[in-house]
Amino acid sequence: MALCLPLSFGNPKPVASLSSSFVHGGTKPSSFSINEKLKTDNRLQNVSVSISCSSIKLVHDRALDKHVVMKYRVRFVQKLKTLLLSKSKHYIPVHILCKCRSYLGLPKPRSILSMIHRYPSIFELFNMSWPPKPLNATKLHPKLCVRLTPAAAAVAAEELAFQSSISNMLAAKLQKLLMLSSRRKLLLSKLVHFAPHLGLPPNFRSRLCNDHPEKFRTVDTPYGRALELVSWDVNLAKCLPPRASRDPGFIVDRPLKFKQLRLRKGLNLKRRHQDFLLRFEEMPEVCPYRNPAEAFSKESLEAEKRSCAVVREILAMTIEKRTLIDHLTHFRKDFGFPNKLRGMIIRHPELFYVSLKGQRHSVFLVEGFGEKGDLLEKEEILSIQDKWMDLARESKRMRRERRKSRFRKDIGSLNEADQNNSDSDDDYDDNIGIDNFENLYDDGFENIFEELDFEAEDDDDDQGDKIFSQSNYGEFWTAEPFPIQHGLDEPQMQPW
Repeated sequence: MALCLPLSFGNPKPVASLSSSFVHGGTKPSSFSINEKLKTDNRLQNVSVSISCSSIKLVHDRALDKHVVMKYRVRFVQKLKTLLLSKSKHYIPVHILCKCRSYLGLPKPRSILSMIHRYPSIFELFNMSWPPKPLNATKLHPKLCVRLTPAAAAVAAEELAFQSSISNMLAAKLQKLLMLSSRRKLLLSKLVHFAPHLGLPPNFRSRLCNDHPEKFRTVDTPYGRALELVSWDVNLAKCLPPRASRDPGFIVDRPLKFKQLRLRKGLNLKRRHQDFLLRFEEMPEVCPYRNPAEAFSKESLEAEKRSCAVVREILAMTIEKRTLIDHLTHFRKDFGFPNKLRGMIIRHPELFYVSLKGQRHSVFLVEGFGEKGDLLEKEEILSIQDKWMDLARESKRMRRERRKSRFRKDIGSLNEADQNNSDSDDDYDDNIGIDNFENLYDDGFENIFEELDFEAEDDDDDQGDKIFSQSNYGEFWTAEPFPIQHGLDEPQMQPW
Protein backbone atom coordinates (compact mmCIF):
# COMPACT_ATOMS: atom_id res chain seq x y z
CA MET A 1 0.00 0.00 0.00
CA ALA A 2 1.43 3.35 -1.02
CA LEU A 3 0.54 6.62 0.65
CA CYS A 4 1.19 10.13 -0.62
CA LEU A 5 1.68 12.69 2.12
CA PRO A 6 1.44 16.24 0.79
CA LEU A 7 3.11 19.06 2.67
CA SER A 8 2.71 22.80 2.36
CA PHE A 9 4.80 25.48 4.01
CA GLY A 10 5.06 29.20 3.66
CA ASN A 11 6.29 30.93 0.51
CA PRO A 12 9.96 31.11 1.54
CA LYS A 13 10.03 27.37 2.18
CA PRO A 14 9.87 24.61 -0.39
CA VAL A 15 6.75 22.60 -1.02
CA ALA A 16 7.31 18.97 -0.09
CA SER A 17 5.36 15.75 -0.17
CA LEU A 18 6.10 12.46 1.51
CA SER A 19 5.09 9.17 -0.03
CA SER A 20 5.56 5.94 1.85
CA SER A 21 4.78 2.33 1.11
CA PHE A 22 4.25 -0.28 3.76
CA VAL A 23 4.90 -3.96 3.84
CA HIS A 24 1.75 -5.91 3.20
CA GLY A 25 0.36 -7.19 6.47
CA GLY A 26 3.01 -5.52 8.59
CA THR A 27 3.45 -2.34 10.53
CA LYS A 28 6.91 -1.35 9.42
CA PRO A 29 7.23 1.21 6.64
CA SER A 30 9.12 -0.06 3.65
CA SER A 31 10.24 3.20 2.04
CA PHE A 32 9.93 6.94 2.18
CA SER A 33 10.40 9.47 -0.60
CA ILE A 34 10.42 13.22 -0.19
CA ASN A 35 9.68 15.30 -3.25
CA GLU A 36 10.46 18.98 -3.02
CA LYS A 37 9.71 21.76 -5.49
CA LEU A 38 12.10 24.67 -5.23
CA LYS A 39 11.12 27.95 -6.83
CA THR A 40 14.19 29.63 -8.28
CA ASP A 41 14.13 32.21 -11.08
CA ASN A 42 10.37 31.68 -11.50
CA ARG A 43 11.03 28.03 -12.33
CA LEU A 44 10.13 24.99 -10.31
CA GLN A 45 12.87 22.45 -9.81
CA ASN A 46 11.95 19.00 -8.56
CA VAL A 47 14.25 17.48 -5.99
CA SER A 48 13.46 13.90 -5.03
CA VAL A 49 15.03 12.16 -2.05
CA SER A 50 14.18 8.51 -1.47
CA ILE A 51 14.41 7.19 2.09
CA SER A 52 14.28 3.42 2.46
CA CYS A 53 13.25 2.07 5.87
CA SER A 54 12.47 -1.47 4.84
CA SER A 55 15.09 -2.92 7.18
CA ILE A 56 14.09 -1.17 10.40
CA LYS A 57 15.30 -3.61 13.05
CA LEU A 58 14.18 -3.38 16.64
CA VAL A 59 17.38 -3.29 18.68
CA HIS A 60 16.74 -4.70 22.14
CA ASP A 61 17.69 -2.54 25.09
CA ARG A 62 18.18 -4.77 28.13
CA ALA A 63 18.27 -1.81 30.48
CA LEU A 64 14.74 -0.83 29.43
CA ASP A 65 13.44 -4.36 28.97
CA LYS A 66 14.14 -5.17 32.61
CA HIS A 67 11.36 -2.77 33.67
CA VAL A 68 8.84 -4.77 31.64
CA VAL A 69 10.14 -8.11 32.89
CA MET A 70 9.90 -7.06 36.55
CA LYS A 71 6.34 -5.83 36.19
CA TYR A 72 5.34 -8.82 34.09
CA ARG A 73 6.33 -11.21 36.85
CA VAL A 74 3.95 -9.63 39.36
CA ARG A 75 1.08 -8.89 36.98
CA PHE A 76 -1.11 -11.45 38.78
CA VAL A 77 -0.47 -9.68 42.09
CA GLN A 78 -1.43 -6.28 40.67
CA LYS A 79 -4.63 -7.53 39.05
CA LEU A 80 -5.82 -9.55 42.01
CA LYS A 81 -4.99 -6.64 44.33
CA THR A 82 -7.12 -4.35 42.16
CA LEU A 83 -10.03 -6.79 42.32
CA LEU A 84 -9.79 -7.09 46.11
CA LEU A 85 -9.59 -3.33 46.64
CA SER A 86 -12.59 -2.77 44.37
CA LYS A 87 -14.77 -4.70 46.83
CA SER A 88 -16.18 -2.98 49.89
CA LYS A 89 -14.97 -5.70 52.31
CA HIS A 90 -11.74 -6.41 50.39
CA TYR A 91 -12.25 -10.15 49.94
CA ILE A 92 -13.59 -12.37 47.15
CA PRO A 93 -14.81 -16.00 47.24
CA VAL A 94 -12.64 -18.30 45.18
CA HIS A 95 -15.58 -19.69 43.18
CA ILE A 96 -16.41 -16.15 42.07
CA LEU A 97 -12.75 -15.41 41.35
CA CYS A 98 -12.70 -18.31 38.89
CA LYS A 99 -14.98 -16.25 36.63
CA CYS A 100 -12.26 -13.58 36.31
CA ARG A 101 -9.69 -15.75 34.54
CA SER A 102 -9.58 -13.51 31.47
CA TYR A 103 -8.83 -10.44 33.57
CA LEU A 104 -6.23 -12.24 35.68
CA GLY A 105 -4.55 -13.61 32.56
CA LEU A 106 -4.83 -17.28 33.61
CA PRO A 107 -5.80 -19.85 30.95
CA LYS A 108 -8.09 -22.72 31.83
CA PRO A 109 -5.51 -25.36 32.87
CA ARG A 110 -3.85 -23.01 35.33
CA SER A 111 -5.13 -23.22 38.89
CA ILE A 112 -6.05 -20.02 40.70
CA LEU A 113 -5.36 -21.61 44.08
CA SER A 114 -1.82 -22.52 43.00
CA MET A 115 -1.20 -18.91 41.94
CA ILE A 116 -2.52 -17.65 45.28
CA HIS A 117 -0.26 -20.07 47.13
CA ARG A 118 2.71 -18.65 45.23
CA TYR A 119 2.40 -15.39 47.20
CA PRO A 120 1.85 -16.33 50.86
CA SER A 121 3.11 -12.94 52.04
CA ILE A 122 0.48 -11.06 49.96
CA PHE A 123 -2.66 -13.24 49.85
CA GLU A 124 -4.22 -15.57 52.37
CA LEU A 125 -7.13 -18.01 52.19
CA PHE A 126 -9.84 -18.32 54.84
CA ASN A 127 -13.22 -19.97 55.23
CA MET A 128 -16.30 -17.81 55.62
CA SER A 129 -19.90 -18.85 56.23
CA TRP A 130 -21.84 -18.36 53.02
CA PRO A 131 -25.65 -18.59 52.65
CA PRO A 132 -26.77 -21.53 50.50
CA LYS A 133 -28.81 -21.20 47.33
CA PRO A 134 -32.23 -21.64 49.01
CA LEU A 135 -32.33 -18.42 50.99
CA ASN A 136 -34.89 -19.79 53.44
CA ALA A 137 -32.42 -22.41 54.68
CA THR A 138 -30.90 -21.77 58.08
CA LYS A 139 -27.67 -23.75 57.74
CA LEU A 140 -24.65 -21.83 56.47
CA HIS A 141 -21.97 -23.48 54.33
CA PRO A 142 -18.30 -22.47 54.58
CA LYS A 143 -16.81 -20.95 51.43
CA LEU A 144 -13.16 -20.49 50.64
CA CYS A 145 -12.25 -16.79 50.20
CA VAL A 146 -9.08 -14.83 49.52
CA ARG A 147 -7.94 -11.53 51.02
CA LEU A 148 -4.79 -9.50 51.56
CA THR A 149 -2.41 -10.33 54.36
CA PRO A 150 -1.93 -7.69 57.08
CA ALA A 151 1.40 -6.65 55.57
CA ALA A 152 -0.10 -6.30 52.09
CA ALA A 153 -3.15 -4.50 53.45
CA ALA A 154 -0.86 -1.96 55.15
CA VAL A 155 0.94 -1.26 51.85
CA ALA A 156 -2.39 -0.90 50.04
CA ALA A 157 -3.66 1.54 52.69
CA GLU A 158 -0.47 3.58 52.41
CA GLU A 159 -0.80 3.71 48.63
CA LEU A 160 -4.45 4.81 48.76
CA ALA A 161 -3.66 7.48 51.36
CA PHE A 162 -0.88 8.89 49.20
CA GLN A 163 -3.09 8.92 46.10
CA SER A 164 -5.78 10.81 47.97
CA SER A 165 -3.19 13.37 49.11
CA ILE A 166 -2.17 14.12 45.50
CA SER A 167 -5.69 14.10 44.09
CA ASN A 168 -5.20 17.59 42.61
CA MET A 169 -2.18 16.43 40.60
CA LEU A 170 -4.04 13.33 39.40
CA ALA A 171 -7.02 15.47 38.42
CA ALA A 172 -4.67 17.68 36.40
CA LYS A 173 -3.52 14.61 34.47
CA LEU A 174 -7.10 13.73 33.57
CA GLN A 175 -7.73 17.33 32.57
CA LYS A 176 -4.72 17.33 30.26
CA LEU A 177 -5.90 14.11 28.64
CA LEU A 178 -9.28 15.68 27.97
CA MET A 179 -7.62 18.77 26.53
CA LEU A 180 -5.60 16.60 24.14
CA SER A 181 -8.67 14.76 22.87
CA SER A 182 -10.43 16.07 19.80
CA ARG A 183 -13.94 15.99 21.30
CA ARG A 184 -12.87 16.92 24.85
CA LYS A 185 -14.46 13.69 26.02
CA LEU A 186 -13.14 10.22 26.92
CA LEU A 187 -14.98 7.03 27.78
CA LEU A 188 -14.49 5.77 31.31
CA SER A 189 -14.27 2.19 30.05
CA LYS A 190 -11.08 3.16 28.20
CA LEU A 191 -9.65 5.14 31.09
CA VAL A 192 -10.02 2.15 33.43
CA HIS A 193 -7.30 0.20 31.60
CA PHE A 194 -5.01 3.22 31.39
CA ALA A 195 -5.58 4.48 34.97
CA PRO A 196 -2.86 2.37 36.72
CA HIS A 197 -0.21 3.79 34.39
CA LEU A 198 -1.25 7.31 35.40
CA GLY A 199 -1.15 6.41 39.09
CA LEU A 200 -4.93 6.73 39.56
CA PRO A 201 -6.60 4.83 42.42
CA PRO A 202 -9.00 1.96 41.64
CA ASN A 203 -11.99 4.05 42.76
CA PHE A 204 -11.18 7.08 40.59
CA ARG A 205 -14.52 6.82 38.76
CA SER A 206 -16.55 7.31 41.93
CA ARG A 207 -14.23 9.61 43.88
CA LEU A 208 -11.77 11.49 41.71
CA CYS A 209 -14.14 12.17 38.83
CA ASN A 210 -16.76 13.62 41.17
CA ASP A 211 -14.47 15.53 43.54
CA HIS A 212 -13.43 18.08 40.90
CA PRO A 213 -16.59 19.34 39.19
CA GLU A 214 -14.83 22.56 38.16
CA LYS A 215 -12.49 20.59 35.85
CA PHE A 216 -14.56 17.71 34.41
CA ARG A 217 -17.78 15.81 34.85
CA THR A 218 -19.27 12.44 33.98
CA VAL A 219 -21.90 12.32 31.23
CA ASP A 220 -23.89 9.60 29.50
CA THR A 221 -23.12 8.76 25.88
CA PRO A 222 -24.47 6.11 23.48
CA TYR A 223 -21.25 4.14 24.16
CA GLY A 224 -21.41 4.39 27.96
CA ARG A 225 -20.35 6.77 30.70
CA ALA A 226 -17.69 9.29 29.69
CA LEU A 227 -15.61 12.02 31.29
CA GLU A 228 -16.15 15.46 29.75
CA LEU A 229 -13.99 18.55 30.06
CA VAL A 230 -15.61 21.50 31.86
CA SER A 231 -12.89 24.18 31.92
CA TRP A 232 -9.76 24.84 29.87
CA ASP A 233 -6.59 25.49 31.87
CA VAL A 234 -4.07 27.67 30.06
CA ASN A 235 -1.28 26.70 32.44
CA LEU A 236 -1.70 23.02 31.56
CA ALA A 237 -1.78 23.64 27.80
CA LYS A 238 2.00 23.75 27.52
CA CYS A 239 3.87 21.26 25.37
CA LEU A 240 7.06 19.52 26.32
CA PRO A 241 10.14 21.35 25.08
CA PRO A 242 11.40 19.96 21.79
CA ARG A 243 14.04 17.34 22.15
CA ALA A 244 16.47 19.19 19.88
CA SER A 245 16.47 22.24 22.17
CA ARG A 246 17.74 20.31 25.16
CA ASP A 247 21.32 20.85 26.33
CA PRO A 248 23.52 18.16 24.75
CA GLY A 249 26.11 18.53 27.53
CA PHE A 250 29.08 19.64 25.44
CA ILE A 251 32.00 21.37 27.15
CA VAL A 252 32.52 23.96 24.40
CA ASP A 253 29.43 26.03 23.66
CA ARG A 254 29.53 26.45 19.91
CA PRO A 255 27.27 25.44 17.04
CA LEU A 256 27.83 22.09 15.39
CA LYS A 257 29.25 21.94 11.91
CA PHE A 258 27.04 19.02 10.96
CA LYS A 259 23.54 18.04 11.98
CA GLN A 260 23.57 15.35 14.62
CA LEU A 261 20.86 12.85 15.49
CA ARG A 262 21.12 11.63 19.04
CA LEU A 263 20.13 7.97 19.24
CA ARG A 264 20.23 5.30 21.90
CA LYS A 265 23.42 3.40 22.47
CA GLY A 266 23.80 0.52 20.06
CA LEU A 267 21.16 1.81 17.63
CA ASN A 268 22.45 2.22 14.08
CA LEU A 269 20.14 3.44 11.33
CA LYS A 270 20.63 3.70 7.63
CA ARG A 271 21.75 7.02 6.26
CA ARG A 272 18.48 7.61 4.44
CA HIS A 273 16.47 6.96 7.58
CA GLN A 274 18.68 9.34 9.55
CA ASP A 275 18.23 12.02 6.89
CA PHE A 276 14.47 11.59 7.15
CA LEU A 277 14.57 11.96 10.94
CA LEU A 278 16.75 15.05 10.66
CA ARG A 279 14.31 16.61 8.21
CA PHE A 280 11.49 15.66 10.57
CA GLU A 281 13.17 17.50 13.44
CA GLU A 282 13.67 20.60 11.31
CA MET A 283 9.94 20.91 10.76
CA PRO A 284 8.17 23.49 12.92
CA GLU A 285 6.73 22.14 16.15
CA VAL A 286 3.00 21.40 16.25
CA CYS A 287 1.35 22.00 19.61
CA PRO A 288 -1.39 19.41 20.15
CA TYR A 289 -3.28 21.69 22.54
CA ARG A 290 -3.65 24.54 20.04
CA ASN A 291 -3.84 22.48 16.84
CA PRO A 292 -6.61 19.86 16.75
CA ALA A 293 -6.24 16.71 14.71
CA GLU A 294 -8.93 17.87 12.23
CA ALA A 295 -6.73 20.77 11.13
CA PHE A 296 -4.35 18.47 9.25
CA SER A 297 -4.71 15.77 6.68
CA LYS A 298 -4.32 12.26 8.05
CA GLU A 299 -1.55 11.52 5.56
CA SER A 300 0.50 14.66 6.12
CA LEU A 301 3.74 15.05 7.99
CA GLU A 302 2.17 17.73 10.16
CA ALA A 303 -0.34 15.15 11.37
CA GLU A 304 2.51 12.76 12.17
CA LYS A 305 4.33 15.56 13.96
CA ARG A 306 1.25 16.21 16.07
CA SER A 307 0.73 12.48 16.78
CA CYS A 308 4.32 12.16 18.01
CA ALA A 309 3.79 15.18 20.25
CA VAL A 310 0.60 13.64 21.70
CA VAL A 311 2.36 10.34 22.41
CA ARG A 312 5.16 12.25 24.14
CA GLU A 313 2.65 14.14 26.28
CA ILE A 314 0.84 10.95 27.28
CA LEU A 315 4.00 9.03 28.12
CA ALA A 316 5.32 11.99 30.13
CA MET A 317 2.16 11.84 32.28
CA THR A 318 2.64 8.16 33.16
CA ILE A 319 4.44 7.35 36.37
CA GLU A 320 6.92 4.97 34.70
CA LYS A 321 7.25 6.91 31.42
CA ARG A 322 5.95 3.88 29.53
CA THR A 323 2.68 2.17 28.66
CA LEU A 324 1.27 -0.54 26.41
CA ILE A 325 0.81 0.18 22.73
CA ASP A 326 -2.67 -1.36 22.97
CA HIS A 327 -3.69 1.35 25.43
CA LEU A 328 -2.73 4.01 22.91
CA THR A 329 -4.58 2.30 20.08
CA HIS A 330 -7.76 2.40 22.18
CA PHE A 331 -7.61 6.20 21.94
CA ARG A 332 -6.87 6.29 18.20
CA LYS A 333 -10.00 8.23 17.25
CA ASP A 334 -9.96 10.35 20.41
CA PHE A 335 -6.44 11.70 19.87
CA GLY A 336 -6.35 11.55 16.07
CA PHE A 337 -3.68 8.86 15.82
CA PRO A 338 -2.97 7.23 12.45
CA ASN A 339 -4.24 3.77 11.68
CA LYS A 340 -0.73 2.34 11.74
CA LEU A 341 0.19 3.78 15.13
CA ARG A 342 2.76 1.09 15.94
CA GLY A 343 4.53 1.68 12.63
CA MET A 344 4.71 5.40 13.36
CA ILE A 345 6.24 4.73 16.80
CA ILE A 346 8.83 2.34 15.37
CA ARG A 347 9.66 4.90 12.68
CA HIS A 348 10.89 7.34 15.37
CA PRO A 349 13.46 5.50 17.52
CA GLU A 350 14.94 8.84 18.59
CA LEU A 351 11.77 9.50 20.58
CA PHE A 352 10.36 6.09 21.55
CA TYR A 353 11.51 2.56 22.25
CA VAL A 354 9.30 -0.48 21.66
CA SER A 355 9.89 -3.45 23.95
CA LEU A 356 8.79 -6.90 22.80
CA LYS A 357 8.87 -8.41 26.27
CA GLY A 358 5.64 -9.76 27.70
CA GLN A 359 2.43 -10.75 25.98
CA ARG A 360 1.84 -7.20 24.69
CA HIS A 361 4.39 -4.71 23.43
CA SER A 362 5.30 -1.63 25.46
CA VAL A 363 6.45 1.81 24.36
CA PHE A 364 8.98 3.89 26.35
CA LEU A 365 9.71 7.59 26.30
CA VAL A 366 13.44 7.57 25.55
CA GLU A 367 14.14 11.02 26.98
CA GLY A 368 12.75 9.96 30.37
CA PHE A 369 15.48 7.35 30.97
CA GLY A 370 19.22 7.52 31.43
CA GLU A 371 21.90 5.56 29.66
CA LYS A 372 21.70 2.75 32.23
CA GLY A 373 17.91 2.50 31.95
CA ASP A 374 17.02 4.24 35.20
CA LEU A 375 14.28 6.84 35.44
CA LEU A 376 15.55 10.39 35.49
CA GLU A 377 12.55 11.66 37.46
CA LYS A 378 11.09 9.03 39.78
CA GLU A 379 7.74 9.84 41.36
CA GLU A 380 7.10 9.13 45.01
CA ILE A 381 4.31 6.67 44.32
CA LEU A 382 6.83 4.35 42.66
CA SER A 383 8.69 3.96 45.94
CA ILE A 384 5.44 2.75 47.51
CA GLN A 385 4.77 0.37 44.64
CA ASP A 386 8.25 -1.07 45.05
CA LYS A 387 7.08 -2.48 48.37
CA TRP A 388 4.87 -4.89 46.43
CA MET A 389 8.01 -6.17 44.73
CA ASP A 390 9.59 -6.65 48.16
CA LEU A 391 6.58 -8.67 49.29
CA ALA A 392 6.81 -10.79 46.15
CA ARG A 393 10.49 -11.50 46.91
CA GLU A 394 9.50 -12.41 50.46
CA SER A 395 6.95 -14.87 49.06
CA LYS A 396 9.67 -16.45 46.95
CA ARG A 397 11.87 -16.83 50.03
CA MET A 398 8.99 -18.41 51.96
CA ARG A 399 8.35 -20.89 49.14
CA ARG A 400 12.04 -21.82 49.12
CA GLU A 401 12.04 -22.39 52.87
CA ARG A 402 8.86 -24.45 52.57
CA ARG A 403 10.46 -26.68 49.94
CA LYS A 404 13.58 -27.11 52.07
CA SER A 405 11.56 -28.08 55.14
CA ARG A 406 9.54 -30.56 53.07
CA PHE A 407 12.76 -32.02 51.68
CA ARG A 408 14.24 -32.38 55.17
CA LYS A 409 11.08 -34.08 56.36
CA ASP A 410 11.18 -36.54 53.45
CA ILE A 411 14.86 -37.28 54.08
CA GLY A 412 14.14 -37.82 57.78
CA SER A 413 11.31 -40.23 57.02
CA LEU A 414 13.53 -42.18 54.60
CA ASN A 415 16.32 -42.43 57.16
CA GLU A 416 13.87 -43.61 59.79
CA ALA A 417 12.52 -46.27 57.41
CA ASP A 418 16.05 -47.45 56.62
CA GLN A 419 16.85 -47.64 60.32
CA ASN A 420 13.75 -49.74 60.97
CA ASN A 421 14.64 -52.11 58.15
CA SER A 422 18.19 -52.54 59.47
CA ASP A 423 16.88 -53.28 62.97
CA SER A 424 14.36 -55.86 61.73
CA ASP A 425 16.90 -57.74 59.56
CA ASP A 426 20.08 -58.28 61.58
CA ASP A 427 21.63 -60.74 59.09
CA TYR A 428 21.68 -58.20 56.30
CA ASP A 429 25.00 -56.46 55.82
CA ASP A 430 25.00 -53.17 53.87
CA ASN A 431 28.75 -53.46 53.19
CA ILE A 432 28.54 -56.79 51.43
CA GLY A 433 28.87 -55.21 48.02
CA ILE A 434 31.88 -53.18 49.06
CA ASP A 435 33.51 -56.21 50.63
CA ASN A 436 33.00 -58.24 47.49
CA PHE A 437 34.67 -55.63 45.30
CA GLU A 438 37.48 -55.25 47.76
CA ASN A 439 38.04 -59.04 47.72
CA LEU A 440 38.05 -59.01 43.89
CA TYR A 441 34.66 -60.61 43.62
CA ASP A 442 34.19 -61.99 40.09
CA ASP A 443 30.69 -61.54 38.70
CA GLY A 444 31.46 -63.03 35.29
CA PHE A 445 31.64 -59.70 33.42
CA GLU A 446 35.02 -58.44 34.52
CA ASN A 447 37.19 -59.67 31.63
CA ILE A 448 34.68 -59.33 28.85
CA PHE A 449 36.34 -56.23 27.30
CA GLU A 450 39.98 -57.18 27.81
CA GLU A 451 42.25 -56.65 24.80
CA LEU A 452 43.73 -59.67 23.08
CA ASP A 453 47.46 -60.17 23.44
CA PHE A 454 48.69 -60.88 19.92
CA GLU A 455 52.25 -61.48 21.05
CA ALA A 456 51.35 -64.56 23.13
CA GLU A 457 50.80 -67.17 20.45
CA ASP A 458 50.17 -70.36 22.37
CA ASP A 459 48.07 -68.97 25.23
CA ASP A 460 45.75 -66.98 22.97
CA ASP A 461 45.20 -69.88 20.62
CA ASP A 462 44.39 -72.21 23.45
CA GLN A 463 42.03 -69.73 25.03
CA GLY A 464 40.31 -69.06 21.71
CA ASP A 465 39.89 -72.76 21.11
CA LYS A 466 38.37 -73.21 24.55
CA ILE A 467 35.85 -70.41 24.01
CA PHE A 468 34.69 -71.25 20.53
CA SER A 469 35.28 -75.00 20.36
CA GLN A 470 31.62 -75.77 20.93
CA SER A 471 30.35 -73.37 18.23
CA ASN A 472 28.22 -74.97 15.55
CA TYR A 473 28.15 -71.97 13.25
CA GLY A 474 31.35 -72.59 11.31
CA GLU A 475 34.73 -70.95 11.50
CA PHE A 476 35.48 -67.44 12.64
CA TRP A 477 37.84 -65.39 10.50
CA THR A 478 40.11 -62.52 11.47
CA ALA A 479 43.17 -60.71 10.13
CA GLU A 480 46.42 -61.67 11.86
CA PRO A 481 48.84 -58.77 12.44
CA PHE A 482 51.89 -60.52 11.07
CA PRO A 483 54.02 -58.81 8.41
CA ILE A 484 53.21 -59.16 4.73
CA GLN A 485 55.25 -61.82 2.93
CA HIS A 486 55.85 -62.99 -0.64
CA GLY A 487 55.07 -59.49 -1.92
CA LEU A 488 51.34 -59.68 -1.21
CA ASP A 489 49.51 -56.41 -0.82
CA GLU A 490 46.97 -57.59 1.69
CA PRO A 491 47.28 -59.73 4.85
CA GLN A 492 46.23 -63.34 4.56
CA MET A 493 43.09 -64.47 6.37
CA GLN A 494 43.70 -67.27 8.84
CA PRO A 495 41.05 -69.30 10.68
CA TRP A 496 40.69 -68.66 14.38
